[in-house]
Amino acid sequence: MARTVWNSTVGKKTVMAVSGLIMLLYLVAHMLGNLKIYFGAPEFNEYAHWLRTMGEPLLHHEWALWVVRVVLVVAVVAHAVSAYQLSRRDIKARPSKYVHKKARASYATRTMRWGGIILALFIVWHILDLTTGHVHSGGFEEGKPYQNVVDTFSTWYGNVIYIVAVLAVGLHIRHGFWSAAQTLGVGSRTRDRALKALANVLALLLTIGFLAVPVGVMTGVVS
Repeated sequence: MARTVWNSTVGKKTVMAVSGLIMLLYLVAHMLGNLKIYFGAPEFNEYAHWLRTMGEPLLHHEWALWVVRVVLVVAVVAHAVSAYQLSRRDIKARPSKYVHKKARASYATRTMRWGGIILALFIVWHILDLTTGHVHSGGFEEGKPYQNVVDTFSTWYGNVIYIVAVLAVGLHIRHGFWSAAQTLGVGSRTRDRALKALANVLALLLTIGFLAVPVGVMTGVVS
């Protein structure tokens, strides 16, 4: 049964929608956590420490964090595989290009695939930069996330990589949220306008929220 659902186009779109919403919830929580950097190093570092101790004493150290990581990895892989397979089906169903050259979809729609690739590459860089420290500029200090973030956004390339990725996130959410709502049957003629407005608001708020951190460092508000 599960395999039959997965092999269907509707099933793959549903997997994409659900996994996308899981990642969206994470992004909202992640953005709110990031904004704690404006309250100073002690509070930001304490928040980063709490992420590793949440669930204690019921759970061991970092167990809850690893549960979140595993869920996110599964969501990302499911989302990417579904997107790739649906894309291949679309190409097979329409092997020749449209005769008309006029764009038939919005900019966000046409860039969803490239946006996904950019985000996948960014996730790898982001982990190596601020989690493991392998590509971190300057001296990566374990247990000092505030200073590590400031170091990253004190370099031009750190800002460029992050800003490009955040803009890609905004475009991805703008189209993806509305598309997920349609797939899950939430959309209708009366609700489509409200859903599109909500998608635009979510994309804008997340984009501004994530960009606030590098902007804060670049302007000296966070140092």
